[in-house]
Order: sequence, then structure tokens, then C-alpha cells
Amino acid sequence: MTFTLAPLDYAIVLPFIYLAGFIDAIAGGGGLISLPAYWSVGIPPHMALGTNKFSSCCGTVFSTTRYFRAGMIDVPVALLSALMALFGSWLGASTALILSAKFLNYLLIVLIPAITVITLVRKQLGSTDNAHLLKLSYRLVLATAAGLVVGFYDGFFGPGTGTFLILIYSALLHYDFVRANGNSKVVNLASNVAALITFARAGVIFYPLAIPAAVCGIAGNLIGSRMVILRGNKVIRKVFILALILLLGRVLYNIIN
Repeated sequence: MTFTLAPLDYAIVLPFIYLAGFIDAIAGGGGLISLPAYWSVGIPPHMALGTNKFSSCCGTVFSTTRYFRAGMIDVPVALLSALMALFGSWLGASTALILSAKFLNYLLIVLIPAITVITLVRKQLGSTDNAHLLKLSYRLVLATAAGLVVGFYDGFFGPGTGTFLILIYSALLHYDFVRANGNSKVVNLASNVAALITFARAGVIFYPLAIPAAVCGIAGNLIGSRMVILRGNKVIRKVFILALILLLGRVLYNIIN
């Protein structure tokens, strides 16, 4: 497929890719910004997905590496979640071929505001890291369930996967937002790499845009992850709520259209 972009198109898209990487590194949900940016310049849907996966995957590699070096990842829990998320994503994608995602849109209209209110009211949510108080075996069981459920959601629907992972890790496994975010990056990276290979083999990555977008995404991820390391839970909490609002907007758009 022959496709070209004007210099103005790059000037429109690339700043949004940087912003998406910045937000994604802090609280997930970067795709809620990057995908509409790609669509806005007329990139075909499947090519937009492939190009977005390339840039987001590159950015996630850098933020995940930074969180790992800072000791912000519970490696056994994160790796098990990542493995199960790959299986869950396959199940979700297979289910999406059979069922409509409409019912999930309506469910999320209720869930997202509820999650936002809970986050605002429960000031202690994600403020302290108490996961070490749970037995490792218990954490691994919950990590398995989290990976399957969120992986299924990612394969079936997709938007806001990282944000939901942070919520599950903080609410159920009692990590603070910083460690929950670090764990979620490992899962995101695994699913991104798997999807990227699929898109690359299908030839639906527009590399003339994907490469500069990857540079912008990496910059956003590096600055976002640095902010998390320096400012911790407070910055994640604010951006986490922003990501939920963006996700709600996407869901409402899906229903209206």
C-alpha cells in the first residue's frame, strides 16, 4: 500500500506521540492519545495500529528498563502476569471474533466513573507499598488472575490496559502506585512485542512515521518515568485520573459512533 504524509502531518502527529509516551510512562493509557493522532492525518486503521505499536513498544522498553534499574518492579509477579496476559490476550482476541464489544462499552461507562470516584475518595490507595506483607504464593496467584483478566481485556477491547493493571496491582496486591506502574510496564512490554511482531509480519507499519514517532515516544517515556522516580505516587495519582477520563471519552465516542 502506497501512503505518504506531508511535513505538516508530521508536525501534527509527533508532539502527540511525545505526550502519549509521557502519560503512558506515568499511568498507562498513552494509546488513547497516540491512536487518534495517527488517525487524524488519514493513516488507515490497521496501519495506524501497527505504527502506533512500533512507537509505543520502543518507548515502553526504555521506561521499563528505567523502572527495573530503580528497583520499582516485583520481577516474579510482573513476569508471571506478563506470561498470563499473553494467553489472556489470545483468548480475548479469539472472543472478539465471535462477540460484539458493545456490551463492554456500556459496562465501562459504569465502571470508569466508579473507579475514578474510589480513587479520589480513597486517598490511601496506592500511597504505600504493603505487597511485601502478602505471601509470595498469594501474590503469584493474584498476578496470574490479573494477567489473564487484563490480557483478555487487551485482546478483546484494548484501550487503557496499563491503567487497569495499575488499579489491580494497587487495589488487590497492595502495591503503591510506583511499584504497580513498574509491574504494569513489564506486562505491557510483553503484549506490545507480541503484537508488534504480528503487525510487522503483516506489513502494516508505516516506518517513515513510525521511526521518528518512536524517538518522540522514547523521549516522552524517559521524561515521564524520571518524573515518577523523582515525585512518586502523587504524580501517578493525578495522571491516573486523567487516563481514566480519557478512557471514558473513548468509550463514549465508541457508543455514539
